[in-house]
Amino acid sequence: MGAIITLSLLGILVLYLGLYKAKNALLPVSILGLLIAFGFEAYYWNVEALPLYKGMVIFDHFSLSFSMICIALTILILLLSKEYFKAISDSIAEYYTLILFSLTGALIVCAYHNFAMLFIGLEIMSVALYILAGIRRTDKVSNEASLKYFLMGAFSTGFLLFGITLLYGSTGSFDLAVIKQYIIDNPTGVSSMFYGGILLLLVGLCFKVGAAPFHFWTPDVYDGSPILITTFMSTVVKIASFAGFLKLFSTVLVPLNEFWTPVLLTVVIITLFVGNVTALMQTSYKRMLAYSSISHAGYMLFAILSIGPNSASGILIYSAAYGLASIISFGALILVKRQAGSDSFESFNGLGKKNPWLAFTITISMLSLAGIPLTAGFIGKFMMFSNVMNDYHTVLLILAAINAAVGIYYYLRVVVHMYFMTSNEELKIAMPLNFQIVFVLCVILTIILGIYPDALILSAL
Repeated sequence: MGAIITLSLLGILVLYLGLYKAKNALLPVSILGLLIAFGFEAYYWNVEALPLYKGMVIFDHFSLSFSMICIALTILILLLSKEYFKAISDSIAEYYTLILFSLTGALIVCAYHNFAMLFIGLEIMSVALYILAGIRRTDKVSNEASLKYFLMGAFSTGFLLFGITLLYGSTGSFDLAVIKQYIIDNPTGVSSMFYGGILLLLVGLCFKVGAAPFHFWTPDVYDGSPILITTFMSTVVKIASFAGFLKLFSTVLVPLNEFWTPVLLTVVIITLFVGNVTALMQTSYKRMLAYSSISHAGYMLFAILSIGPNSASGILIYSAAYGLASIISFGALILVKRQAGSDSFESFNGLGKKNPWLAFTITISMLSLAGIPLTAGFIGKFMMFSNVMNDYHTVLLILAAINAAVGIYYYLRVVVHMYFMTSNEELKIAMPLNFQIVFVLCVILTIILGIYPDALILSAL
């Protein structure tokens, strides 16, 4: 709980720093506060995990692991923000404050033990992002992204709340332990209202993670938002949402998996094809990443579809790999777009000659997203595929392999443009020190996790 309180107070402090024109202190104070929050999470690692505050939250190894990944990725994203927000807005304190509040909601989602806290966490996380998506008030595309995100978010919240209501009506409680005990005590007498609640919860959570056919908001919101905000949404927000998704289905709804597995299996197949096929057709690098994030949601759903002892560790590795690669990919887009003024694939032409280090960094991220061996992305996909294989979902495994091959094609398309196509623009892209630090850290961690994934697979998961 120390991390949640720290981040809440930090957001208010940063807002006051902006009010008193202490703009140069915003980034260092934010990073310091995040490190303190990370320290609180590490401290609770050896503390006995019990539901706290009348069973509202629990800080077990599962929630602490995902919370620490969310905090670490936020630190990397904020390191990229130096000078970025100044270029698009005079009121930069609001960016940091809203990101910190959204992260606070993400930590609550990771640690919830009661449906009330799940709802509160999701809303704190989402409301801040509704504002961040449209914070460029003079940009119509950004305004459109904010409006779409708000409308679809409110729509998904309705499904989520209705599902929670039906489960409450069946069990008389919002507490996960009580709901789980209800299922155990009534193996053949579960209320039909309870089954309806499961379906509505599934719809609401699929909206939050951007799974098809509930993905309509994803490409336009990712494309219209500022690049760093898109980075935060596609990494921290998605990871926290999957942590909440996995916790509910792995700890409570496993006994009823014969009911919800066919539904989720259909969602996974649709998600894989929609994400990969549409990403293949894009001419914009940013929209390609937006659609590919849908396909990654499909792969991450494997851990929920085939729940087992390796589900948590598998989705943890996949989350870390996807987060690191996405930070590199979107960070590189910031640099390229500054010079080229466009996010098309042609903007990357000749980058291998103009800036070999930046091209190498992007290549590592593309290989990781594609799941090529010796990268973290390969280990993540391998663990997801292993989960499916253990449950004998043979057809899904074949379809997933086909989609993985499609993914390799459009990710390597970026590499082809960098190394095998020439550019009329000969100016070398400048890489600020903060970008160099973040890229080096992400590349090293991507390779380490690809070679030695046990460094992150925690014994308790």
